[in-house]
Amino acid sequence: MAWANASRPLIQRCYRCAFGLSRRSNTTAAAAATARPSIAPKPVIDIKHIRQNPELYTQNCRDRNYGAQSGHSYRIVQLFEEWQALQKDARGLRERSNILRRRFSNAGSLKDKAEDAELADKDRETLLEEARELKQKLADIETKEAEINLEIEQLAVELPNSTSMETPIGEEPKLVGFINEHPEPVPSTSDRVWRSHVHVGSELGILDFAGAASTSGWGWYFLVNEAALLEQALVQYALSVALKRGWTVVSPPSIVYSHIAAACGFRPRDQNGEQQIYALERSEKDLRKPELCLAGTAEIPLAGMKANQVLDEEELPKKYIGVSRCYRAEAGARGVDTKGLYRVHEFTKVEMFAWTMPDEPTDTDQGMSHSGKIFDEMISIQTEILESLGLHCRILEMPSTDLGASATRKRDIEAYFPSRRAKDEGWGEVTSTSICTDYQSRRLATRVATGKARKMIWPHTVNGTALAVPRVLAALLENGWDEKENKVIIPPVLRPWMGGMETIQRRYPRDDMW
Repeated sequence: MAWANASRPLIQRCYRCAFGLSRRSNTTAAAAATARPSIAPKPVIDIKHIRQNPELYTQNCRDRNYGAQSGHSYRIVQLFEEWQALQKDARGLRERSNILRRRFSNAGSLKDKAEDAELADKDRETLLEEARELKQKLADIETKEAEINLEIEQLAVELPNSTSMETPIGEEPKLVGFINEHPEPVPSTSDRVWRSHVHVGSELGILDFAGAASTSGWGWYFLVNEAALLEQALVQYALSVALKRGWTVVSPPSIVYSHIAAACGFRPRDQNGEQQIYALERSEKDLRKPELCLAGTAEIPLAGMKANQVLDEEELPKKYIGVSRCYRAEAGARGVDTKGLYRVHEFTKVEMFAWTMPDEPTDTDQGMSHSGKIFDEMISIQTEILESLGLHCRILEMPSTDLGASATRKRDIEAYFPSRRAKDEGWGEVTSTSICTDYQSRRLATRVATGKARKMIWPHTVNGTALAVPRVLAALLENGWDEKENKVIIPPVLRPWMGGMETIQRRYPRDDMW
């Protein structure tokens, strides 16, 4: 055609406009941007493993009572097949696009080729219209691909961690051992009077729930006089035990980005639909900023310290211990489980967190598991603290239905609370220790550079409660109460942080005596 060569620059510009060949589509990036804040770490989940083992992930969800997520793996397989079909369609459209591009870029010189024969008799407008249609079809496919990829990622992120071989499947924990003698193995064998910590605290004037109800509502409390000192003593003692073992002390923030909490396995609502964490309300001008929430445990900010960072192999294991205020929504009906200090919305907790080298498949068999060593060290620290406080406790390997999303294995230590004898024979959780393998590091983009080649791998994380103040304080009040003397014995290990005080007794008249 006579117009072809003279019009080539214009035609090529029209072609680029019609087919978008001068740049890649931003559809995928835009879709991803709407799914999470731009500053959020990009999760890297092994989706190929999920596709290849859908039944494994489905059964794991069933074992852990994650019914809503049990179909995710098969949905991912289905979406991947849809994505493959779209890829095949796109290849056909791109092949046609290439033919048109060659026709435009070599107009008048390819008439002898078969692929150009059917285009030779078409005018420019017809070809441009086909180019525009191809561009739109490709754009639609890219949009669908982006939506599929985003849904696959969201489904994969919601799957809980795998369950370790040490974890009992079902609802019953496995008893591992005891700490200290049980003060009353058979109820009512002595004339000792047991009191709830609520009664003890009120009698001694060191707990104020009524005042807290007026200021904040149910689930808050005031620690007064010796109770406030006892809180600080417990914190300092727990830190001293960890410091002797080389742990680094950190004072973390209590407000974190919601996407950091989610990456650690803490979501606004648990699998039962109950609220877990408090989200902070944002003003109109801050709606574009990432959402913030109150941390339910120092585990969250400690894990977030190394988000989007690369650790050196020589640094590991990296062991941190942090003291923070913690906030839990703790939805549910009131009762013995929620009475007094046992289940509250705000409390002080000393939390241990560590990064280790990933475990090899043979490590457990050889007793050389990196995360297992730190797991045992955390439990040893917990045992030392609780044993020295004189509390009778039992150690449990927790079952699959009790594991949080991030944990592959969990051990709890439960203390004896006389006031809870009607429930669980008096046992109540005071510490918890979990191995999370690479669940958190993959979602927080925390990596380890290994060897001379600095190959990047995912570290494993381990977390454990060194001491949760309200529950331990409650257990001390109940187990240390002397009915005849109207006093509580302070454990000797805490006395250095309480000015040498040995007992807690009422120093002031009760309010109702005025």
